[in-house]
Amino acid sequence: MATEYEIKKQICEIGKRIYNRGMVASNDGNISVKLNDNEFLCTPTGVSKGFMTPEYICKVDAEGKVLQAYEGFKPSSEIKMHMRVYKERPDVMSVVHAHPVYATSFAIAGIPLTDPIMPEAVIALGCVPIAEYGTPSTEEIPDAVSKYLQYYDAVLLENHGALAFSDSLLNAYHKMESVEFYAQLLYQSKMLGGPKPLSEAQVQRLYEIRRQFGIKGKHPADLCPNAKQGKPSCHSCGGNCSCGGHADADDAALIAEITKKVLASLK
Repeated sequence: MATEYEIKKQICEIGKRIYNRGMVASNDGNISVKLNDNEFLCTPTGVSKGFMTPEYICKVDAEGKVLQAYEGFKPSSEIKMHMRVYKERPDVMSVVHAHPVYATSFAIAGIPLTDPIMPEAVIALGCVPIAEYGTPSTEEIPDAVSKYLQYYDAVLLENHGALAFSDSLLNAYHKMESVEFYAQLLYQSKMLGGPKPLSEAQVQRLYEIRRQFGIKGKHPADLCPNAKQGKPSCHSCGGNCSCGGHADADDAALIAEITKKVLASLK
């Protein structure tokens, strides 16, 4: 098992990766890792993710309160968003938030990533919905993200950026990288006259492959709200299910009820 110092170095390395890939500018973005149920490491506010060293990394508790921080450093102002993910997804061990150009462009345009254009994206990500806009550093963003946490491992943040989470720091970063690559391919294919999407039968075969591989995390192959009701899956709904990112109160209640039933069936 990696030591706490080694994990801090890993966070710095991932910070350099997202900075060097242009997924963040200046002091944007934040990264966190779960150590245990009440200890989390996170990047500090007001610091470029491309120039961090281990002493920059802060430690907080499950409420986001500082447990340890070097003088002059304090946790990211977006720590509330990270803590909500950990609270509602016990399987998650790391969260990465960034502003990748193509994915953020879709978030600004209000377009979720639901087109099934590439087998790898269908298997790894499924859909990437849009969580409604919230004021940074408030509970508005955690509340908006919350309704999607039981169904997806990545979401776009309306007019803000993207959020990815997984069972390890490296996997959370890979999710973010995959979201951006998916968004870039979708954008460029639209510039070439529009993507030729996979058929519903092809998507379902890919879903089955994912299930056979036993890939961890949440995915429409298993938990899509529409699929659970016998409706077309997210990849063929045209953005009209909860992936569209603007579910009303009735939709939110339905999602919550489905979540309870699905989780009960998994016990």
